[in-house]
Amino acid sequence: MAESFVFDIAHSLLGKLASYAYEEASLAYGVYKDLQGFKDTLSIVSGVLLDAECKKDQKHGVREWLRQIQNICYDAEDVLDGFNLQDKRKQVVKASRSRRVKVRHFFSSSNPLVFRFRMARQIKEIRDRMDKVAADGVRFGLTNVDPGLVVQQREMTYPHIDASSVIGRENEQDEIINLLMQSHPHSDGGGDNSLCVIPIVGIGGLGKTTIAKSVFNDKRMDQLFQLKMWVCISDDFNIRKIIINIINSATTSIFTSSSAPSSGSAQLENINNLDIVQLVSRLRQKLSGQKFLVVLDDVWNDDRAKWLELKDLIKVGAPGSKIIVTTRSNSIASMMGDVPPYLLKGLSPKDCLSLFVKWAFKEGEEKKYPNLVEIGKEIVKKCQGVPLAVRTLGSSLFSNFDISKWEFVRDSEMWNLEQKKDGILPALKLSYDQMPSYMRQCFVYISLYPKDYIFHRTVMCSLWVAHGLVQSLQGSEKLESIARKYIDELHSRSFIQVVRDYGSYCIFNVHDLIHDLALYVSREDFVAVNSHTRNIPQQVRHLSAVEDDSLDLDLFPKSRCMRSILFPIPGLGLETESLLNEWASRYKYLRYLDLSDSSFETMPNSVAKLEHLRFLDLSFNKKIRIIPNSICKLLHLQVLLLSGCTKLESFPKGLGKLISLRRLILTTKQSVFPHDEFVTLVHLQSLNFHYCDNIKFLFRHQLPSIEKLSCDSCGFLESLPLHIFPKLQTLYIKNCEKLNLLLNNESPIQTLRMKHLYLLCSLSLVTLPEWIVFSMETLETLVIDSLPNLKMLPMFLSTMTRLKKLYIIDCPQLLSLPSDMHRLTALEELCIEGCPELCRKCMPQSGEYWPMIAHIKTISIV
Repeated sequence: MAESFVFDIAHSLLGKLASYAYEEASLAYGVYKDLQGFKDTLSIVSGVLLDAECKKDQKHGVREWLRQIQNICYDAEDVLDGFNLQDKRKQVVKASRSRRVKVRHFFSSSNPLVFRFRMARQIKEIRDRMDKVAADGVRFGLTNVDPGLVVQQREMTYPHIDASSVIGRENEQDEIINLLMQSHPHSDGGGDNSLCVIPIVGIGGLGKTTIAKSVFNDKRMDQLFQLKMWVCISDDFNIRKIIINIINSATTSIFTSSSAPSSGSAQLENINNLDIVQLVSRLRQKLSGQKFLVVLDDVWNDDRAKWLELKDLIKVGAPGSKIIVTTRSNSIASMMGDVPPYLLKGLSPKDCLSLFVKWAFKEGEEKKYPNLVEIGKEIVKKCQGVPLAVRTLGSSLFSNFDISKWEFVRDSEMWNLEQKKDGILPALKLSYDQMPSYMRQCFVYISLYPKDYIFHRTVMCSLWVAHGLVQSLQGSEKLESIARKYIDELHSRSFIQVVRDYGSYCIFNVHDLIHDLALYVSREDFVAVNSHTRNIPQQVRHLSAVEDDSLDLDLFPKSRCMRSILFPIPGLGLETESLLNEWASRYKYLRYLDLSDSSFETMPNSVAKLEHLRFLDLSFNKKIRIIPNSICKLLHLQVLLLSGCTKLESFPKGLGKLISLRRLILTTKQSVFPHDEFVTLVHLQSLNFHYCDNIKFLFRHQLPSIEKLSCDSCGFLESLPLHIFPKLQTLYIKNCEKLNLLLNNESPIQTLRMKHLYLLCSLSLVTLPEWIVFSMETLETLVIDSLPNLKMLPMFLSTMTRLKKLYIIDCPQLLSLPSDMHRLTALEELCIEGCPELCRKCMPQSGEYWPMIAHIKTISIV
């Protein structure tokens, strides 16, 4: 378990308890005193949690004490969730005109008097449990710990390096040296442009410090710079300390320089007692007029004001002075850099094997053990080009010639192997520890998916939102928008790798070692079940099935604390409803249930027991015919996915009761949708129609909450009244052959403010619809794909002042671009594929259109 995992859970719960909504609810239901008492005790306990987590391996009983705290926090969340559920029940009853519904509510367990009594009893029980556990914790002698002090500290780095130990980085070294030899990209001979910052970015263990050392010690640098200084920053961006280190490093640089006087007049002095004014004066004395190179190694600071303060102090050197920054964060690199970040890549398989052999054998010894070298080739594959991982595994096998030990390392997951302080996972965990609490909790859900999995941003965001990990501080910002920012932050910190970003749609994956890190920090609470799984911990809360033959009912824990069950692998799902029926009875606190690619015919009525459910995915269940009306009792449900359920005859009656619904995907044989049901779904933001073969018309009245609309393979759809979606931001239309997109005769749509438009698989389009012009000032993404008869793009395309991404794919008759393409100054990405003549005209340097598009940052012509 992660060293801050329980602390993160407690911290999150305290934030919820402090909210105005919970305070009002506790007063309304007469449980304020007990809830405040619980919160006060939890505040005291949370202060010592980090100390407890650091000592859990040294003190007997601390680990179990932490487990009890965690369980109480989760149970408290489940109880408090009842407040929200009761409020939703009251809303539904109030909206209902049926006297029968109101009478049934009065005599049910959700009756306000019954509910108040039950909540008071449950909250008192939780408070008593927390008081007891807090008392038990006193005997462990735990103390309050500053969260910032718990972060594992990285060893301080130094510039010395043995050149013979660096393998496979010659090209990278030369490329960075070439950057150092170039003038500032915006150079005018002085001012701010006299100092250029070059960032090197990559995940932990990739070799950023090693490559910086290699460059720093290259003889060409001695000829290029009068001063060379090395400063290890790590997580403490203290201006005073950095100044002292630069001064000392500059003095050492002069002292060791070949041009330094032999008398040793450049003696190191004790400057630690100087005040900041004296230090700044001394710093500027050292650097003024000198052409220097400074390496700032391992930067974690994202405070731009601090960075600009430091930069202002040291930009007194001669033109051509340079700073190399190594960091794991893309956003820090962008903040500090004057040139695009140098993205360090992994070593080649050949170089990885050479490095592995160097660490696993004495020199020449590998020739005696060719069988072990062959196993070594398999071992280095799991390192995915990361030198520290190669070194970690090689070192663990040094002078050990037992073939079974080598096979064990080859066949074991990285996180299951012994972890030493200087190993790869502790190195990567530094990045994990540096993340905010809410990001750490989100990251561990990656462990539920197999390696090499392609994640869809929307799915991951829904998973986080379903578990209450996404909180809106302002109260007005959409949770989905905040979750997308979390994805961006993980990408910035090198935790995920974006495969393709289509604006509203984004897919990404994670490096195998990052996946190992997720497994390393999640452990017992998160389990991915495969055919080798023989035991699932009773306390597991999140479970995924990633292989066939892994769904033995006896394997599943009998505890009732499960919160997630998912089937992430395409084609793998439940075959019968009996197991689902058992889950619905046993795991009533489920928040997330992904049953995609299942093959049962009937959804059991027992699904209504899952009152806390936020996410339900039944996609691509090609046998299911009926979904019971009881599903409409799931008042917390935010996402319902029914895409690809081709035998589904109709969706359940009472859909309008799902007042929390945010996202809905439908496949149905129905030809008419009940408008009255959809009008009550006031939080519905995303609406998708997928293979709805019988639908001809959508709704006739406004649905003001819809922001994202998708019509995919609706072969008889004739009408698309865009004016009924006044807040529409994303429109996706694919393979709707009877839909005439060029006509919009229902109503004027001058209010259209779309940001993302996707037009795919249409034989009828010869040009783009004129109504797009109404999004001229807002459109950011335009994707046109598989439009075989498209012959021209409208001239108004070049007026799209905010357009960032333009994809033109498989439009073979499209021969030209608008002549004013150079006016698209915001355009960052242009992709043209499968358009032979247009591709020829856009080829770099030689194409006639190249001057119009050369300013675009990312261009792909295939």
